[in-house]
Amino acid sequence: MIAHPRLLPRWQWRRPAVAATLAALTACGLLAACGRANQYAAPPPAKVTVATPVARDVTGYFEATGNTAAVNSVDLVARVQGFVQAIGYKDGDFVKKGTSLFTIEPEPYRLKVDAAKASVNSAQASLAQAEADLKRQAELVPKQSTALSAYDQALAQRDTARANLQSAQSNEQQAEITYGYTDVTAPFDGVVSARQVSIGELVGAGTSPTVLSTIVQLDPIWVNFNVSETDVLRVRAQLEKEGRTTADIIGMPVEVGTQTETGYPHSGKMDYVAPTVDPTTGTLTARAVFSNADRALLPGYFVRVRIPLHPRQALLVPDIAIGTSQAGRYVLVVNKDNIVEQRKVEPGQAVGELRVIESGLNKDDRVVIGGIMRAIPGQKVDAQPGGATAAR
Repeated sequence: MIAHPRLLPRWQWRRPAVAATLAALTACGLLAACGRANQYAAPPPAKVTVATPVARDVTGYFEATGNTAAVNSVDLVARVQGFVQAIGYKDGDFVKKGTSLFTIEPEPYRLKVDAAKASVNSAQASLAQAEADLKRQAELVPKQSTALSAYDQALAQRDTARANLQSAQSNEQQAEITYGYTDVTAPFDGVVSARQVSIGELVGAGTSPTVLSTIVQLDPIWVNFNVSETDVLRVRAQLEKEGRTTADIIGMPVEVGTQTETGYPHSGKMDYVAPTVDPTTGTLTARAVFSNADRALLPGYFVRVRIPLHPRQALLVPDIAIGTSQAGRYVLVVNKDNIVEQRKVEPGQAVGELRVIESGLNKDDRVVIGGIMRAIPGQKVDAQPGGATAAR
């Protein structure tokens, strides 16, 4: 049974009212809190670091890949038949021009030289006799002491003796040449490969020459490389701009480095440029020559080739600022409204941590060099200026 309010103590009269009031205030507070939670607050623009391209004079380079090749490389072969009597070097020796390398049974060929010399002596004696007879006949003809036929016969014998002497002299020269083939010498300074024959082996007996060994010249050495048609046109245009011609290419400095070397420690000069572009490959063949006294380069090496060009004004950005997509290489640029744009560029050579931009950028463009992952094309950013060398 509920008591009448007026029968309750005064402090209890207000209890339901107080509770109701508290409940109402609590509900209002919850509703207000819910209203604040549903409001959207946009995040601040992402912070990125930007810098304008660095403008400076840079030495341009034409870069390619090539292979080293010997200036001279010759197979030493047996040009006469005989047994190998001596080998005058050790496998892999460096020899000077004219060094005797192989001796092939010289005695039979020396005897042929002696026989040829004897034939020459005999022919000379016959010629002397024929000339004396002709002289006597010539003295008798004016005196009518001999027939003209006798004079004619003496003249013919003299001419025959001369021809025989010339033939004998030719045979002697041929015998001397053949005798010289028995001593196989180095045709130039170089390194001789391992011998292919042994002492006492018969060589020169087959239908094809017997290879004895190979000699390779290592100093100087060539570097052959190919230039694409596009690069040929670009280099020719650059030369024309500088007031030079393609003839000036010969003698230009060339630098190369092997796969394990840092930079381009070997210096040489352009030696040859092909007069035509190969239509099947679209490339032009070029060659440089290098001093190789220390034999640091061996024929057959794969090398990196770099040709310095004249300095020119260029724009550079940090390498880290350049991205790659299916459309090609690009950089992110912040426009005047602080909106990120993706700009397609054509990168050039590297200069330290920077890279030349051949096309696609202006000197006043603000390139994103820091916070690149936060820079999304089409979105606004908080661009903070920074130096190009301080890229992150």
